Amino acid sequence: MTGRLVHTGQVVVDLVMAVPALPPPGGDVLASSTNLVPGGGFNVMAAAARSGARVLYAGSHGTGGFGDLARAALAAEGVELAHEPMSEVDTGVVVVLVDGTGERTFATGTGAEGRLRAELLDRVLPKNDDVVYVSGYSLVHEINRAALLGWLPRLPGSRILFDPGPLIADIDPGDLHDILSTIDIMSCNAREAEVLGELPPVAVVRDGAKGCRVHENGHITDVPGFPVDAVDTNGAGDTHCGVLAAELLRGSTLLDAAVRANAAAALSVTRRGPATAPVREEIDELVEATP
Repeated sequence: MTGRLVHTGQVVVDLVMAVPALPPPGGDVLASSTNLVPGGGFNVMAAAARSGARVLYAGSHGTGGFGDLARAALAAEGVELAHEPMSEVDTGVVVVLVDGTGERTFATGTGAEGRLRAELLDRVLPKNDDVVYVSGYSLVHEINRAALLGWLPRLPGSRILFDPGPLIADIDPGDLHDILSTIDIMSCNAREAEVLGELPPVAVVRDGAKGCRVHENGHITDVPGFPVDAVDTNGAGDTHCGVLAAELLRGSTLLDAAVRANAAAALSVTRRGPATAPVREEIDELVEATP
């Protein structure tokens, strides 16, 4: 593996609170647990790093307690930073309320990760053997969107992996068209694929426990999932995308990469928490043990 995963998305800090139910307007509820953990793009990068990939975080991050927490978590995974912290703002925070049924409700406060200026991206010089990850979340931040739309067409030949994410319907159709014209591979879930309608020539469509479907220039292959007892599906898609990228960096075919990504996602849902991606050896064991 010679190339890197160059991640241009957003790392935020998740404030996760377990509550019996959402509070009524003007009301309050007592949380049974409260956790402050890195989230957003961190989960993709952690998954790739645990599968042996070199990872560069090309997004922006802030100065303050949230930025410090995010950087410490990235350093613990061996992720390199392309930029110094922004001095004028902290990293953003997402308040995640998890009710008694497991339903998640989010409120996002955007910080430095939504201010990836063009001059910062211009300092990032991917190589031909890199995989550049682009998140749909970037396209709903005005500054990030403008920087990416100007930067991506000038890349020297790096493979671009695009994950539109759950906000796909909020992306401007013209911007989405421009992004899709530059990418090499799209990874999305079945709902996002339905919203998009027509898929690009090469796409991986995740479908939960069923596994995924690989679309390659008119050929569609079902890649089955791995049966496990799921306890928490949060972050499974990020794990899948990160391991898919790591395997492509190793020179695997898209189909072989999808098999290992399915295995990694299956293992991740057997653990509670957002960044639950397995290490490479665990994926080996599951793949080898499954007929």
